[in-house]
Amino acid sequence: MLKVQRMDNHGSKILCLGAHSDDIEIGCGGSLLRLMREWPNSEFYWVVFSAGMERKLEAVRSAQCFLEGARKTVRVEDYETSFFPYCGREIKQYFERLKEEFAPDLIFTHYRHDLHQDHRLISDLTWNTFRSHLILEYEIPKYDGDLGTPNFFVQLDEAGCSRKIELLLECFQTQRNKRWFSEDTFRSILMLRGVESGGAKYAEAFYSRKLIV
Repeated sequence: MLKVQRMDNHGSKILCLGAHSDDIEIGCGGSLLRLMREWPNSEFYWVVFSAGMERKLEAVRSAQCFLEGARKTVRVEDYETSFFPYCGREIKQYFERLKEEFAPDLIFTHYRHDLHQDHRLISDLTWNTFRSHLILEYEIPKYDGDLGTPNFFVQLDEAGCSRKIELLLECFQTQRNKRWFSEDTFRSILMLRGVESGGAKYAEAFYSRKLIV
């Protein structure tokens, strides 16, 4: 549910949720860079729920780079990767505390039909916890082939597209040995969604379950 009067450049609050290190950046990094440029007075609360020691350092550095100059809180937690459904009670309690700490106007979270169990739980708890907020679900391209038909697009220019990819490749060195973690993958999905958005070469795509103006 969108409270239009609050979504402006006078202190809008944006919550970014990612199950793992690099999820937020892959899913909505370009949109965040655009928000940073167009709404420089926004405040960001950035939560990564799972990251080992090296990945935690990468996650913190990446958040600092993507949100450079912004008011922000960055938290990287240590819930066990791939086991989120089995520690759902603890993560649910975390969400309840988060709701008391930060009142967002816009939330970025995982796609509800993502086949990765960690991603899916974060999406479910986002909706379970935040009932009167604008929530945009981002997508992560991967082996499972679970990309859907998005209904919300944020168009990016060449500079925004290139900067997103540059930061991903620079900040997440531990992932560079994965064949899919490449400029080709990231640029291709942005180009495909750009075609679907109409009128732009690049775009990030999201799923909006409820949008009330």
